[in-house]
Amino acid sequence: MGCIRACWGEDDSSYIFSCPQCRQTFTPRPILKRNIILAEMKHTLVEATMPLQGRICSHHDRLLEIYCRTDQQCVCLLCVMDEHKSHATVSAVAESTKKQRQLGKSRKKCKLRMKAKEKELLDLRQALQSLKHSAQTAVEDSQKIFTELICSIERRCCEVRELIRAQEKTAVSQTEGLILRLEQEVAELRKKDCELEQLSHTEDHIYFLQNCQSISKSTELTDTPRITVVPLVDFGQVRASVSALQKRLEDLLKGEWPKISRAAGTVKLLQCPEPRIRPEFLYYSCQLTLDPRTAHRDLSVSEENKVVTVRARDHSCLEHPERFDHWSQVLCTEALSGRCYWEAEWSGSGINMAVAYKEMTRRGEGNDSHFGRNDKSWSLFCSRKGCTIWHNNVATRIPTSTSSRIGVYLDHRAGSLCFYSVSDTMTLLHRVQTTFTQPLYLGFEFMCFGVFVKLCQME
Repeated sequence: MGCIRACWGEDDSSYIFSCPQCRQTFTPRPILKRNIILAEMKHTLVEATMPLQGRICSHHDRLLEIYCRTDQQCVCLLCVMDEHKSHATVSAVAESTKKQRQLGKSRKKCKLRMKAKEKELLDLRQALQSLKHSAQTAVEDSQKIFTELICSIERRCCEVRELIRAQEKTAVSQTEGLILRLEQEVAELRKKDCELEQLSHTEDHIYFLQNCQSISKSTELTDTPRITVVPLVDFGQVRASVSALQKRLEDLLKGEWPKISRAAGTVKLLQCPEPRIRPEFLYYSCQLTLDPRTAHRDLSVSEENKVVTVRARDHSCLEHPERFDHWSQVLCTEALSGRCYWEAEWSGSGINMAVAYKEMTRRGEGNDSHFGRNDKSWSLFCSRKGCTIWHNNVATRIPTSTSSRIGVYLDHRAGSLCFYSVSDTMTLLHRVQTTFTQPLYLGFEFMCFGVFVKLCQME
């Protein structure tokens, strides 16, 4: 302002005053006032987080300073007056402030979750250390107990060996002494026999009579008691007793082993909840393959042992002890235990999907070799009309229809077997709750021609 006054002071006589900036003239001389609008405008400099080009409207080459809530994007002032005219718009600063508050709430939730997860992580690490310590202690204690048991058996083995050797030594000593005595008696008797034989051949009657009496008296030896020898003497009874002890110990171990196995199997570090949605089931997915050795002659296994169909009987198919010879059934190769999930697609009039113990009979037309008709298998028969659960020849009707894809979830330890109809959603068809004592094997039974089953690739 001082510069303008000085400039106008030089031309005060002309009574015409012009602005040094825009050259606009004024008469009379105007009163100068401070423009506080520009003076109070300020902009906080911040470090650039994106190139300047990203802050410029691509349509109008103007600075992006408005936020369109309708289209969820930043626009310039000309955009607001044009294509975003009827949209809900606010300044970028106002929207950023609102988003910052929302971000603060989200961050607060994130911190709470992070704190909870950190506590879970700490608890999990402590539980892991406790599990490792407990497992090591159990291993050492079990090793010590079995070592003591082995030492005890070895001590008893030594005692039995010493008893046998002591008895052998006593019997040998007695027998060898008696043998020596008998040998001496035999020698003396042989000697007397020779003397008697010589005397019997003499022709001198006087000599014979003089020596006959003395020789006869000398032959009257004291005879030892008669000995009865036991034929085939051995320690067979000892061996039989030890064998009986072995059998009792083996039976005891066989009877106690399931208890030990169950006790070890009940130790859990994590209590994982049962899955509810398909992504959670897929976490336990397993890739299964069909075992052609078990397939009935009417079944054809193809596509890397993932597909099975019904065909005309193949008489050239080689015999195998694992093959079903009556029912049109097939098993998978992999043993199932723990938590497992798999899916299979089917088409046709109906299919019987089962799980079975490996020891299930493969021969004959009886229930022992038929899925679901014995106590070694569980099956789900699916058709367009409904489903039926079979176990131990007992049927449970399920009126609900099913899709062409069946999902099966197995929790072997919990004794849970669940069948699901899989489409856009998963629908529980039936849950089996029991106790599984052996690993299970997936199997299929085919009722007629035109039925197709494919094991799904799990991703």
